[in-house]
Parts: sequence; structure tokens; C-alpha cells
Amino acid sequence: MRALCGLRSRTGALLGLLLLGALLALAQMRDRVWSRYEAEMQDPVDDPPDALRKAEFKLGRLRYRSPMDRGRRRYARWGIDVNKGDRIFVSLLQRLTRIEIQPIETIIDIGSDEIFNLPWVFAGSVGDWELSPSEAERLRKYFDRGGFLMVDDFHNEREWANFMAGIHQINPDARAEELEDGDPAFRTVFDLKNRVRVPGANVVHGDMIERGGIEPHWRTIRDAQGRMQIAICFNMDVGDGWEFADDPDYPERYSSEAIRLGVNYVIYSMTH
Repeated sequence: MRALCGLRSRTGALLGLLLLGALLALAQMRDRVWSRYEAEMQDPVDDPPDALRKAEFKLGRLRYRSPMDRGRRRYARWGIDVNKGDRIFVSLLQRLTRIEIQPIETIIDIGSDEIFNLPWVFAGSVGDWELSPSEAERLRKYFDRGGFLMVDDFHNEREWANFMAGIHQINPDARAEELEDGDPAFRTVFDLKNRVRVPGANVVHGDMIERGGIEPHWRTIRDAQGRMQIAICFNMDVGDGWEFADDPDYPERYSSEAIRLGVNYVIYSMTH
């Protein structure tokens, strides 16, 4: 009986410690700025100490809907690479430019008018997005007011067609074109005439082809004046280049390319 009581006592103490640890973890999660979205993120990380510091530039991350999110077991499509990739890119953008940058990304719901407060927004896996009429109209107004969108991490012709279907909801006359080597977007900070594909971490040590997307493309959609509105990274994964910049297993060459490309697109959007 005495041994049984001792076992119960130790078991109770262990359960108490486990419960305390779970409560502490939950409290820490609730303290994070974007904790309400963490169940939808692939790679959530802790906030930096100065997370709430205000700055003139905010990196927007677009939270959209996807049919693939219904009945999902893990993260949402918009949440791929979020939010570790955004945090690393923000920190490097701060170091490599003179832009005063907010230390963390700003997650913006596609259904919110708050998007008009963000001049630069990033979206991943847009080959699986789904836009309602009101969301398409809001994005049309966003571009009409000078907003800039960078899209990434979608592959193959099916995903391209679905992405462009959303674009044509926004603007039926929109036309995608290949960026030429001498385009100003490739020369704002870094000279990117000799570009290389940025592969996903899951294919970086193989043929670098993901979901059948064979050839990498750097494309754009421009406004009537010729200014880039949307920077398109197709059949590549720039977000992984950011996310795994601190991972020794991910080649530095591709992370450097991803960072340079992102920096150029940010500066282009602010100077053109």
C-alpha cells in the first residue's frame, strides 16, 4: 500500500509539472502578436523583444482563403513559411537598407480594408488561392492606389492558371509578362542580371523541380503606366530561401539570391 501511495504521489507530481509546462507554453503563445493565427502557420517563432516597435515600413503577409484549407490537418496554404521566413527577411532588409522597418510582419486578412495601409504585401502558394468578388474588388482598389504584391511558391500550369483566374477577377485586362534582364526591378540595389532559381528546401538537393514546375520564371503584371504592380516568382520558392537562411543544410547561394530579389522588389516599389 505504501509503495502504491508513493507511485500515485510521483505520478501526480509528474502530471502537475506537465500541466504547468502546458499552461506556460499557452501563456507564451498568447503573448505573441499573431498568436491567433499560429494554428494556420507552418513555422511560427517567438516575437523579438521589440516586436511592437512602430516604423515607417511594414512587411505585409496576405492571409487568403483556399479550397485546400477545408478539412486540413496542418497549416493553411497562406501560412506556408510563416512566420519564420518573414522574420528573417525583415531583419535582413533592416541590415541591408536604410529603411526603418517594423521588426515583425503584419498579417493582413484579404477581407480587411487595413490592406490599404500596407504598400508592400507578400503572398505564398497563390496557385491555390480563392477570391470572393468583394476580395477581388478590394485588391483592385489596392493596386489602383499604388499597392505592390509579391507572389511566390506556386508551380506547374494548373497552379498558374488558378493564380491568373484570381488575377482576372481583380482585373480582367491584366497580362503577365516575363521580366527582362535589364528591368529596373533587377537593378535597384543588387544587379540580378545573372539570376538563379531559388528552390524549396524539400527539393534543394535534388532536381529542384517541385510539383512539376520545370522552368523558373520571373514575371510581372504592370499598370497602365508600365509600373510593376505584382512581382511573380513562378516555379521557385523564394520564401524557403528566407526561411532557411540560418540552416546549414540549405545552400547559402540560394538564400542570398532570395534575399537580394526581395530587397530589390521592396526598393523598386518605394522608388517607382
